[in-house]
Amino acid sequence: MPAARPRVFVARIIPEEGLAPIREACEATIWEDDLPPPRATLLDAVRGCDGVLTLLTDRVDDEFLDAAGPGLKVVSNYAVGFDNIDVPACTRRGIPAGNTPGVLTETTADLAFALLMAAARRLPEGDRYVRDGRWKTWGPLLLLGPDVHGATIGIVGFGRIGQAMARRARGFGMTVLYQDIQRVDPVIEAELGATFLPLEELLPRADFVSLHTNLTPATKGMIDAEKLSWMKPNAVLVNTSRGPVIDHAALADALRSGRIFAAALDVTDPEPIPMDDPLVGLDNCLIVPHIASASQATRAKMAEMAAANLLAGLRGEPLPTPINPEVDQRR
Repeated sequence: MPAARPRVFVARIIPEEGLAPIREACEATIWEDDLPPPRATLLDAVRGCDGVLTLLTDRVDDEFLDAAGPGLKVVSNYAVGFDNIDVPACTRRGIPAGNTPGVLTETTADLAFALLMAAARRLPEGDRYVRDGRWKTWGPLLLLGPDVHGATIGIVGFGRIGQAMARRARGFGMTVLYQDIQRVDPVIEAELGATFLPLEELLPRADFVSLHTNLTPATKGMIDAEKLSWMKPNAVLVNTSRGPVIDHAALADALRSGRIFAAALDVTDPEPIPMDDPLVGLDNCLIVPHIASASQATRAKMAEMAAANLLAGLRGEPLPTPINPEVDQRR
């Protein structure tokens, strides 16, 4: 008798580039709803599975791992970030976990710079102005905003995406400042024309502030009322990292009072953002639904990488892009 194919659960429909090899090699149950599976449903779906492919909306913790049972061989996350995964819990149980790093760097930076320009030049407001039938004539003071070219950008978090943002800023003749937990190599600084500054010096100097940090206890709520008070009144804040990095109540106060000019958010806290959140009703706050990696090519490549991690783990092989490589090293 042929060996039974491994059982896997895929927590959402992903591009076919990832689903096809999974279906071919596995007995796959795929959650087909647009919304993520409810917690109880998720826990029931993973019982007895050999592998699971999760999204950021699926919390992988001890409860999840207990539900899956001792036969679980791998957790593959369809995302670069993995704050939904309790990595130490997976490691304790000898379960390798993987993510999809690197592939979405340029696509995310494209979206971050698009948000920056859209907020500065008030494009959503202009679109609503036309569609609401309010455009009667050209006006010298109509929808004025700050220039992007020649301005100063402060990039908070200077990893792959932050550096890609700097390259785009250089194309617009911008002065590039950055802050991170440590300085990058001087060669990279010279290549990007980037100057390292602590946050208390960067925020008062920047016309645009773009956030590209991981979500950690140190970065949660990092942009609070005090930090916002350091920024220029004409400053624009862009966030494509994680929603909890910003104190939403403080940001709403700063935008309402004119303490800063505008904000553009790809991520919120929570997601989706409630319709009664004060940020939703503000014209100077642009919000899009976590679409930084949403190009066809990037999402397809993420699917390929997530499938490759899943299938490698099922075969007992090292994951191509592991989160906890120490597990593979001791298998």
